[in-house]
Amino acid sequence: MVVPNYPPKPRPGDRVAVVSPSAGLPALFPHVYELGLRRLREEIGLEPVEYPTTRVMGADPRDRARDLTAAFADPTITAVLATVGGDDLITVTPHLDDEVLRANPKPYFGYSDNTNVLNHLYGLGIVAYHGGSVLVHLGRPGAIHPLTADSLRAALFTSDWYELTAAPEWGDRPNSWTEPESLAHEPEMLPGEGWRWQGPERVVQGRTWGGCLEILHWLMATDRVPPADELAGSVLIFETSQEMPSAKEVFRIVRNMGERGLLAAFPAIVVGRPKAWDFDKPLPVPERLAWAEAQREAITRALAPYNPDAVVVFDVDLGHTDPQLIIPYGGEIRVDARTRRIAVRY
Repeated sequence: MVVPNYPPKPRPGDRVAVVSPSAGLPALFPHVYELGLRRLREEIGLEPVEYPTTRVMGADPRDRARDLTAAFADPTITAVLATVGGDDLITVTPHLDDEVLRANPKPYFGYSDNTNVLNHLYGLGIVAYHGGSVLVHLGRPGAIHPLTADSLRAALFTSDWYELTAAPEWGDRPNSWTEPESLAHEPEMLPGEGWRWQGPERVVQGRTWGGCLEILHWLMATDRVPPADELAGSVLIFETSQEMPSAKEVFRIVRNMGERGLLAAFPAIVVGRPKAWDFDKPLPVPERLAWAEAQREAITRALAPYNPDAVVVFDVDLGHTDPQLIIPYGGEIRVDARTRRIAVRY
């Protein structure tokens, strides 16, 4: 197995970059963004440093790439945090200066559209971190979720193994950012039912790769994913976004990964809890649960012809639902189907 290259970690009080390589939503929701910055300073203990496009909507991809490259180049910056996701980061990564990134590896935190950057850093041999958003998680109404906060602190400041915890409660219905008063109230949460396991009872340990499933499909379309032989023995992680792709679409994407030869490379697959509510699709709870079940069934059906003996874990809190656990991207994970435990090395 290739030894993961973990960048050095920040220490409390360090300066960290806060960037918007995807959407510049801090420009539209400054009240949420400022709350996230305050918590980053006061609760996490890091000093945020903004870049020119951090609060700019529609910034040129070359300018966003320039900011991200500059964040890695700055010797006073010890980690890089994305403010939020979006839908066009795939146009930004070709403009990154890979020589600068390789020479100055730093922990990068992001998810959703940031899968583009995570995959790019994977190709450079740099372990990054799937998860964390200044707006979504640090700016969460009421408070940072305790599981998110503990996972984020461990990922930022430690380099040890960390055992993931199944959330006793979870949510996928966020408060509206257009209503500043909603920041004072915790979002709706539902009782957790633990992770769902299928496949053989064995232990799988390897490097992680994956991310937001829709973005992975884009990366396959642009031929920017690693070859199957490079991923052999790794653990696939993936989750679906607030765009709520149908079970049919999820099936097709996973099937296409199989046709590309990718699925057979993974002895274990960890699937995030699917988001089943959004402002333009406000499903009631029973329909949300049915939506999630249909997605699990679609993934199982898509896996069957390509990797029927994989260990599969569903409903892990690693994606667009609340709370969110940080997963090292390209780093180590241990999936123990015998004791039904998952641990990651930060």
